[in-house]
Amino acid sequence: MEKLGRILLAEDSENDIELTLNALEEINLANEVFVVHDGEEALNYLYYRGEYADRPKGNPIVVLLDLKMPKVDGLEVLREIKQDKNLKTIPVVVLTSSRMESDLIKSYDLGVNAYVVKPVRFDEFVKAVKELGAFWAILNEAPPGSVSKMIK
Repeated sequence: MEKLGRILLAEDSENDIELTLNALEEINLANEVFVVHDGEEALNYLYYRGEYADRPKGNPIVVLLDLKMPKVDGLEVLREIKQDKNLKTIPVVVLTSSRMESDLIKSYDLGVNAYVVKPVRFDEFVKAVKELGAFWAILNEAPPGSVSKMIK
């Protein structure tokens, strides 16, 4: 299967991380996912700061972003990504449990590419993540500056 580079998953729920990774693994993408546990860590990863100063070069091909995270919330991470000329072309998919209309509107105002409410049922959650992963990591054309295509 042809696939693209890394997916950045910014999620603070260990359960949701495990479910997401398992779903992506089923479509052979799990080895391309880098997990961060809060918004500050996501920004450090994107800006090569701290423990990520020596990470592999290139932007992720997509960021799967939870909104309700500690330190820096997902909306602030989204704002920083979309205001930075070097990051703004990275597709960002909000993957959240928030059904608040204000979060949805604010996310699109800030430039989110997609907003997905996490299904409550396990099987629906796995199906949604598989479809997201397949679209953003396989079908969608990666923006310039992302990790180049790799063949598995």
